[in-house]
Amino acid sequence: MKNSLQQKLDEKNMAKLEALNNEALNTFLLDAITLCEPESVFIMSDSQEDVEYIRQQAIHRGEEITLNIQGHTLHWDGYNDQARDKANTRYLLRPEVDFGNHFNRIDKTEGLTEVKGYLAGSMKGKQLLLCPFCLGPTNSPFSISCIQATDSFYVAHSLTILYRAGYEQFKKLNGSNNFFRILHSAGELTEQNTSKNVDKRRVYIDLEDEYVYSVNTQYAGNTVGLKKLSLRLAIHRAQNSDWLTEHMFLMGINGPNNRKTYFAGAYPSACGKTSTAMLPRQSIVGDDIIYMKNINGEATAVNIEQGVFGIITDVNVHDDPEIWKVLHTPGEVIFSNILENNGNPYWLNMGEDIPTSGRNFSGEWTQGKKDENGKEISHAHKNARYTIRISELENRDKKANAPDGCTVAGIIYGGRDSDTCVPVEEAYDWVHGTVTKGASIESETTAATLGAEGVRKFNLFANLDFISVPFGQYITNHFKFAAALKNTPKIFSTNYFLKKDGVFLNDKLDKLVWIKWMELRIHNEVDAIKTPTGYIPKYEDLVPLFRDNRDKEYTKEEYINQFTIRIPKLLEKIDRIEAVYKKEKDIPEELFSQLNAQRMRLKELQAAQGDYVSPCDL
Repeated sequence: MKNSLQQKLDEKNMAKLEALNNEALNTFLLDAITLCEPESVFIMSDSQEDVEYIRQQAIHRGEEITLNIQGHTLHWDGYNDQARDKANTRYLLRPEVDFGNHFNRIDKTEGLTEVKGYLAGSMKGKQLLLCPFCLGPTNSPFSISCIQATDSFYVAHSLTILYRAGYEQFKKLNGSNNFFRILHSAGELTEQNTSKNVDKRRVYIDLEDEYVYSVNTQYAGNTVGLKKLSLRLAIHRAQNSDWLTEHMFLMGINGPNNRKTYFAGAYPSACGKTSTAMLPRQSIVGDDIIYMKNINGEATAVNIEQGVFGIITDVNVHDDPEIWKVLHTPGEVIFSNILENNGNPYWLNMGEDIPTSGRNFSGEWTQGKKDENGKEISHAHKNARYTIRISELENRDKKANAPDGCTVAGIIYGGRDSDTCVPVEEAYDWVHGTVTKGASIESETTAATLGAEGVRKFNLFANLDFISVPFGQYITNHFKFAAALKNTPKIFSTNYFLKKDGVFLNDKLDKLVWIKWMELRIHNEVDAIKTPTGYIPKYEDLVPLFRDNRDKEYTKEEYINQFTIRIPKLLEKIDRIEAVYKKEKDIPEELFSQLNAQRMRLKELQAAQGDYVSPCDL
């Protein structure tokens, strides 16, 4: 094996590989070399020299361009390679494995043959970059080592910003094969250095071997293997070890007397996840994915990442001051799929005048430019992104990189609907919250979504796209996790999107009041009103919170409009959720009994007080 590797590795890189002393890694690398046929191999250590090599090569090879602000670069993906490819992201499963109805799968033998066929020879004339990283803080009970092999310097550069360096951590495996493996090739490139054969784009996930294959794509959601691709691997691994891998932010809420309380939160896209994680005067640990374990009887979590791969559309100086400052300050930032004009970046809804010409993902761009189908090309893509380190944010929490993690006192599940759920509510207990909040999330489609507006899409734990075990097993593991804790986090739900006569009943920053109320509830410092679906705030407790946090007088009329119990709509939701789970196998009976008990409580209140019940009448 050593002789074969030496044909592609120079003396310096061979020494770096041998220092890792891992035959499983050597096998992975040799297999990748044999399949993809790179011209050479670069092993990335934790040194700043190696990281800078990756960054400079991304610029030198045209995968990124420099912008006017020092350290800022811009990457463009291909015109048809701007988002996660859900249709061609599949699990490689053996025929006898049955996960249920919601999983995009392909027979493992068939899928491996196909994806390896596309990967064959894909790195000819290129350099293979072997990049070790660590999911979670290093030297931590949460640490998971990962290896990504890629021929994209942009992908490797993104990894260095988003994840903790893992070369030295990898040595601690002591030769074990206990690491995630990701093999990616951008494939044949266009003159603009974008993937040419996107019709052959494939992202295949082998849960059995903890291996991800990605080819003919550059978009980070398809290629940065430690993000949503390894999320699926970790969810699968966690189910057999009584811990949780969740699509959640992790943040600190500042309470009275300098108290800090940590919350985790799961929200589908466009339901307020990032805006909650970045609330003013609070602190952020992470914005996307956590591991949560039972540490001495406490639910303890870490952010598995050290950076943010955020949607830049709508980011502006007023609503996103912390992010805005980073995007306008010297430091390492990668923009993607936005407009460049004279070295300056421009994105959708940034609150500034946009030039009528420049360069973007379509090449040279002028206002009114159309694609081959006659569709007008916007100056920036709606899914355009920024990549930054959390350490650049002024509101970074002091425990953002703590190996021992943060004790989670509250978990929030957020959805989007215009006419059903109240803005904030506390579950009765963990099981009730798991079923009626986490396992019952729905997200209402908006005018910005293709298809009909107002359709409610089911999204289990805001994790539907990434769950890699049967639904029943996933829900049961949440029950088991809490049962072993000494102190169980409270579970809450939020809905920032209630409307009356087409007008939102919440201001954007009212969520600061809702989360401050949750913090007080965790410490038993305010009472609550019991409803058939959970506990809601008392009016007299919200008034000072609005005054102190929003400088706003909160009226009784606003309170009644927001917290009225809308029984017909809540009953319809139970019916929809129940119907989803009745189509799946091995769903725990506790889920159906919790849903039915909630239905009975609602019907009892309906019989006594009618369809719509004011919180003042409870």
